[in-house]
This record gives sequence, C-alpha cells and structure tokens, in this order.
Amino acid sequence: MVKFSFKQRDELVTKLKQTDFDVVIIGGGITGAGIAVQAAGAGLKTALIEMQDFAEGTSSRSTKLVHGGIRYLKTFDVDVVKDTVQERARVQRIAPHIPRAAKMLMPIYKDPDATFTPLGIKVAMAIYDQLSGISVNSPASHRFLNAQEAQEYLPQINSTKLAGLAIYLDYKNNDARLTIDNLKQAVDDGAIAVSHLQATEIANDGDLKVVTAIDELSQTAVQIRSKLVINASGPWFDQVARLADQQHQPKIRGTKGIHLVVDTAVLNVPETVYFDSGHHDGRMIFVIPRFGKTYFGTTDTDYRGDYRNPEVEPADVNYLLSAINHHFPSTNVTLADVESSWVGIRPLIGTGDYNGNTQKKNLNDSQIREVSQKIQAYFEHKVSIEQLDQYLTTRLSPDKSASQVSRGFQIKLDNGVVNVSGGKLTDYRLMAQMAMEQVKTYFQTHWNYLIKLIDSTEYQISGGHFDPTKVELNLERFAKILMDTGLNSKTASRIASLFGSNALKIADYVKTGRQAPGLTLAETSVLNYSLDYEMVVRPIDFFLRRTNYLLFDPTRMEQIQEAVITEMSYQLGWDLETERAMRSEYYRIRDVIQLRQLKENQDDE
Repeated sequence: MVKFSFKQRDELVTKLKQTDFDVVIIGGGITGAGIAVQAAGAGLKTALIEMQDFAEGTSSRSTKLVHGGIRYLKTFDVDVVKDTVQERARVQRIAPHIPRAAKMLMPIYKDPDATFTPLGIKVAMAIYDQLSGISVNSPASHRFLNAQEAQEYLPQINSTKLAGLAIYLDYKNNDARLTIDNLKQAVDDGAIAVSHLQATEIANDGDLKVVTAIDELSQTAVQIRSKLVINASGPWFDQVARLADQQHQPKIRGTKGIHLVVDTAVLNVPETVYFDSGHHDGRMIFVIPRFGKTYFGTTDTDYRGDYRNPEVEPADVNYLLSAINHHFPSTNVTLADVESSWVGIRPLIGTGDYNGNTQKKNLNDSQIREVSQKIQAYFEHKVSIEQLDQYLTTRLSPDKSASQVSRGFQIKLDNGVVNVSGGKLTDYRLMAQMAMEQVKTYFQTHWNYLIKLIDSTEYQISGGHFDPTKVELNLERFAKILMDTGLNSKTASRIASLFGSNALKIADYVKTGRQAPGLTLAETSVLNYSLDYEMVVRPIDFFLRRTNYLLFDPTRMEQIQEAVITEMSYQLGWDLETERAMRSEYYRIRDVIQLRQLKENQDDE
C-alpha cells in the first residue's frame, strides 16, 4: 500500500509541476475518483486535483444509499431500474466493504396522491426483484404486509388510512469512504492526487493542455501539463467548462438536499423507511438507522447560493420535521432533538429524462395489470427492452417539474477536454467507464496510442480486496485479527466495517502500542492510519469524512476532539498559528453541522 499523506504533499505538488501527464482530472468527488481508478489502472500517467478535501462536496452529502430506485417503477421505467440495480451489484463487487444489503420498508396509504397503490407496489416489487436477480424463494425476496401486520412491524408509523407495508431489498452506503477508497486505489496504481488545488485556467501549449491551479494552502500557482483534461467537478461543472471554453453555456441545475440526524431514543426504526413526503410535491423521504442514530431526508429545492458552503435553513428543517412528525405522530421531533446535519448540492442536468424521474399520469389497477403483463413478456424474452420501452412511452406521458429533473449524465469530448456532467453516485463506475472510452478514442485518433482499459466491473478498490460473495465472513475475519491485538469486539467490528481489508494495516498500528494522550489505542491507530494513508489535511476531514464521528458519534467526538487536534499538530508539524487556524475552522464547521446558530435563533424568538 502506497502512503498517501499530507507529509508528502510538497513532493506531490512538485511532481505535478514536473511531469507531463496523460490525463489530469479536475474534481475529487466520487466521479473523479472513479475515473482516476480506471485511468491509473489502465497504465496512464494520471493526475487529479480537488479544490477542497476529497469528497467534501456532493460526494459526502448524499442520502448514503446505493439504491435501485424502485420509485421509477411507478411510471414503469424498467430500463432505468434495470441499469441501476445492475450497476448497484457491480459497485458491491468492487467495493464489497461499503455497500451493505438492508431491508427497505415502504408504508402504503389509501391516498390519491400516493406514489404507489397496494397493487402498484406489489407489481413494482416483483419487477424490482426480477431485475435484481432475487428469486421468489430468497430470504431477500419482497413481502407485503397488510395494515395490521404493518402496525405490528412498525408500531410508530401513522396508521390513518394505512393500507400495508412493502418490504424489499436495498443497499446502505458510506459515500465519503467510497470516494477516498477509490482515490487510494488510484494512488496505489500510480496516480498523483492533491487536494486544495483549485483549477483557474485551462490553456493549450502545442499538443498539450496546461491546467493552472491555485494552491489554496500556499497561495501559489501550479501548472500541470497533460495530453487530456477531464472535467469531473460535479456542481462546479459549468465553471470548469468555462475555463476551457468561454462560450460554454450553463447546463447544470443545482438543487439543495438536507438531512437531519437524531438519536434513536427520539426516533427509532428497525430498518430504512421510505415514504411520500406528505407535502404533495412528488418527493419521498428516507428515514435510516445507523450507529445508534437515525437520520432523515431529503429536501429538493433549486439553489443558487455558495456551493462550497450551503447551509440548512429554517424552511428546510420545518419541511422535514413536518413530514417526520406526520408519519411518526408519537415522536414529536423538534429542532432541539437534531444532533447533526448535512446539506449537499445535486448537479442535475436540466433537460432529459434518463432516470425516469418524471411525473407521468397515474394508472388505475386495471391498467397496472395490463402494463405488468407486458413487462412480464419482457422477462420471458418475448419482447425486447426497446419494444417494451416504446410501448410504455406511448402508454405514459412525461411532465417534468421542479424536483423531477433528470439525475442522468452526459459525457462529451470537446477539444481535448472530456466533460462529465450530471449523474448520481450509484452510476459513478459506469460514468467513469464511459469517460474512459472517450479517453481511449482520443488517444487513438490524436496520439496514435492504444489504451487497454481495465474491466472496471471486477477491479476492486482499496479496502475491498476480498471475496465479495462472502462479505460478512471476511469482515468477521478482519475483526478477529484486530481483536487478537487486544481490541474489544465492538471496536474491532466497527473498524473492520469502516475500513474493510485495510483494517489489517490498522492492526499493525495497534501492535505498536502507541497511544496518544486523551485517545484510546484504537482511536490513535485509526487517526494515524488516516494521516498516513488517507490524505487528512484538517481535523474536519477526519471527523466528518474519514470517520463518522461528527454525524453519528457526537458524544465521543466531544471527548476526543482536542486530543485529535493535538495529535494532528504533532504528526503534521503545525506551528502555533496553523494549529490555531485549524482548531478555529473545525469548531466553526462543527457548529454549523450541529445547527447551533439555528437553535440559538429559535431560543431567542
């Protein structure tokens, strides 16, 4: 495993200046990280720059699912769900330590505005399981409980007009860890990745492209030469595209989504619950248990503010609390109960309907039966997916609204720049593969150079180097190795779950016996591993994106935050001014995530 540490950053920046690269990727979110894996794996000299911490934008601010999008089956977008569940399975193979199978619970109500009727969800789940390759005899096969059974299974749920409860399989995810483990694999394969470098210019120098970036830590300019540039900057896509083409017309529509976290003592659900918002806006809300906490979201509103620092606003909180308290009337969740939050900007393409995320006319039960028979003909290989799609298109009519803009993606090669726009996390590997196909074409036509692409459906990333068909068995094995070093079973399991096969490297740190003041041996080992192999630059990187402390373990975080800052200062050689600035930034961001100002304003009213 190659070290990937801030201690090497000056050396890495020097390499950026002195090397002629094959590709330079702008954007260190999940899309850029996925492209870096495939580019470096193919043997290309690969550079990646990110203006913030890796995954600091959208890629650490999702609902933290790799899900199949069963809601698209309301309008029978079979091809969309087919693509999504297949891609979900591929991500699970290449990152088996991160996506985890989990039940999804969807309460169904007798409501004319409901996304699904009882018959509609039964048909949708049957189609969904077939597309997912889940047999009817599998323990993961869907179920539908009647209203009484639903109340027994989910006693806190609102029982008024409750028709039943749908139960099917989906996957939880850790978005930030998926991003960093992709980047670590790319670095292991030879890529150079540097955070806190903001691209400010893309120019030509003969046959090469020159990307000028400002080092936000030293405030110096860095010029990076490469044969090709890849724009994978997510919500900042238009700004980067304009660096290469001043005539570029904006195509990204940013929408804001927030999530709130409470303790399970406030809101306790056995599995992920998924329901209509109740605001008659076509949105659905997730309620997800994790690490003794429950988080819920999301909103979806147009956003034109600061993409770097979007914040939760009172209207966002009111929207979610209203939905939660309506569906769980005995809970009475308030702003005071919220322990943490996150808010992200989705880089939507404002046209197109790749994801079927549209409002189409509702079908009655008779029409649902008719459509389901046509779909069954597809599963029996009597009609092609193209014939089925044509039939469904004539049967259903599109009507896009504010929160039904495409989550699809576009990839376009233009004058030595591969522009990757839109997309969602579940499709990151596919987007990277399609971008690399454009790279291959460009190198063949412009450089007479043949690139052999990797099979990215099987190319496992850092932390995921084990049999993906035996995930739990392997994670237990990693945990057992950690326990053999003296860690208790709960701590060992948590580390194995978070770091996968890289837990073995953390075990090496534990074996040294070095324990920083104020930290346990396990906490010291995880921190030092993250400093050495995960390019942690600031305390907030560690607490928020490398681990889940700030979101899901605030009590322990409060106890160790000063000890972590002190250890980071020691390990990274900060002077007093740097340590003071790092501490100040951490507490400022912590307070924003914990909604302290919102709570104070409410108390003053």
